[in-house]
Amino acid sequence: MTETRLTGKVVLDAMGSDHAPHAEIDGALAAARDLQVGVILVGQSAKVEPELRRCGWHGDGDRGIELVEAAEVIGMGEPVAASVRRKKRSSLRIGTKLVTEGRADGFVSAGNTGAAMATAMMVIGMLPGVDRPALAALIPTRAAKPTLLLDVGANSECKPHHLVQFAIMGDAYSRAVLGSTRPAVGLMSIGEEEAKGNDLTKEAFPLLRAMRNLNFVGNVEGRDLFSGAVDVIVTDGFTGNVMLKLCEGLTEAMLSMIKRELTSSAVTKAGAVLARPAFRNIKRRLDYSEYGVAPLLGVRQIVVIGHGNSNARAIRNAIRNVKEFSENRAGQRIESGIAETNAFQRRAGAVTSR
Repeated sequence: MTETRLTGKVVLDAMGSDHAPHAEIDGALAAARDLQVGVILVGQSAKVEPELRRCGWHGDGDRGIELVEAAEVIGMGEPVAASVRRKKRSSLRIGTKLVTEGRADGFVSAGNTGAAMATAMMVIGMLPGVDRPALAALIPTRAAKPTLLLDVGANSECKPHHLVQFAIMGDAYSRAVLGSTRPAVGLMSIGEEEAKGNDLTKEAFPLLRAMRNLNFVGNVEGRDLFSGAVDVIVTDGFTGNVMLKLCEGLTEAMLSMIKRELTSSAVTKAGAVLARPAFRNIKRRLDYSEYGVAPLLGVRQIVVIGHGNSNARAIRNAIRNVKEFSENRAGQRIESGIAETNAFQRRAGAVTSR
């Protein structure tokens, strides 16, 4: 396992979000100012450079920002495989290539999720021993810390050992980025008992329990997602994506209902004025810009994919995510954990075959 020299820089796809390049530029400038990190913006110079100069940028290196030309963009609605293969000068392709060349520690995009994943796997490559990458999502809870849910969309069909690898990756991320000392890892199922669930969860349970380097606490249910009782929840990408979209829809619906009720009469409006600080705090905790990024775990260097409607704060936090992941050597932790897990499974297989 090689020790990667850190550059203190992050590559940002300047053409990704619905509000590109404005959200990316504002987020990059905020990150460079607040986090002491260099940001390499990759995109169409004709669109990005004038906006940068309006913000007082005078050229590469000024205010911690560099600009690299990428003539092509892969749009949100474009077919993934064909676009990634055809557009070799896209901001995704050039941005991930800068990471492999050692010019930055990681890559951020709020663009086409499928294209970002495919490009990262093709250009940056997978960590040794990792069969499939996993998209992780941070879910706000009633506890002090969010819960890390993975996979939330990279793999709709999984095998039991894939869930074990997701658990290893989630454990490393939780330690490195969220500051957990011994993350509690749960397996999403339809009941807490080991015998509950489908074939995938029933077969994954004993494999996870056998991992001595994991604090596996057993099955968890959907209602545990927001309790904060566990730090990491693993599931297949189909289930995880449904859960993530449910969370997004539920948050929007609840905030809308609360706002409607608080403005329904003079009495509730008066009460709302008094309770405004509390509601503001709740809204902030549920805001996607606080946790609305999905790290793609399992690739050789960290890739973070943001929501299409990411604002400047979400972009800044995505860059912070890459910085913390890199500085805490989470990639090396994942690689080491996967190697230990694969060695254990080989030994177990050798014993059972005797």
